Amino acid sequence: MTILFILLFFSALFIIYLWKIKAQWTQRASSLINKTIANSTQTRELIDFDELSNSPEIVRTYLKRVLPEGSPVISRAVITQQGGFRAKPDLKQWSLMQAEQLFTTHPRSFVWNATISIFPGITISILDNYSNGKGIISGKLMSLFTVLHDSDQSQLNEASLQRYLAESVWFPSALLPSQGIHWEETNPHMARASITDSGTTTSLDFEFNDSGEVVSVYTPGRYREVSGQYIATPWKGTFSHYINIDGYLVPQQAQVEWHLNDQVFSYWQAKITGFRYD
Repeated sequence: MTILFILLFFSALFIIYLWKIKAQWTQRASSLINKTIANSTQTRELIDFDELSNSPEIVRTYLKRVLPEGSPVISRAVITQQGGFRAKPDLKQWSLMQAEQLFTTHPRSFVWNATISIFPGITISILDNYSNGKGIISGKLMSLFTVLHDSDQSQLNEASLQRYLAESVWFPSALLPSQGIHWEETNPHMARASITDSGTTTSLDFEFNDSGEVVSVYTPGRYREVSGQYIATPWKGTFSHYINIDGYLVPQQAQVEWHLNDQVFSYWQAKITGFRYD
């Protein structure tokens, strides 16, 4: 009986310890989100299609389709995601993923706060942050053991800025030329968007369908971390199922993939279950 009591006592202590560690991670995420919001400013700009006169025709078609003229340029966006994640190409099963992501446009930043369930009751918590031109990513197993951490590497900074550019389709006023995007037509259904932030310049190729919606973004060289080193790898994101949110037309479903030498490795897919704009 005494041994059972001791086992129960230490089990309870361990559960309390895990709960406190998880609470600390939650507090860290909340603090980062609050700091990002506090450092952002809300623009008073309104969407004016006159600025599109020098943009490629396919870009004009897209922006006029997804943006309501005269409405505010979006300063902050919060989206919630539910979907799947795969850490390695040889994994056949998708791990359940749910996340909340904050974006700000002045300055450009995002915080991706995700939980990935790799086994029943076993989760990995991930914070992926871009701010002040720097990317920071951290991951902990059960909010306890660090399994991923890197920050302020030039390759990571560029990859994070590419992610911001790709995901601007969820707050599409950020893709206006007045918001620092330079567009160049590459063919009738594709245009290259370039962006500079805190000294880093990068670009993505945006593909549009006949309706003028963005259906994919692509780069032949996004940096991918492999065994502690960053390797430039072809990367593609796809978007579909456009819906109207407060007058802005945005894709509800998305998937991203690495194009490896021997296979296409899809590693993230999600449905956007909530939008909020400020």
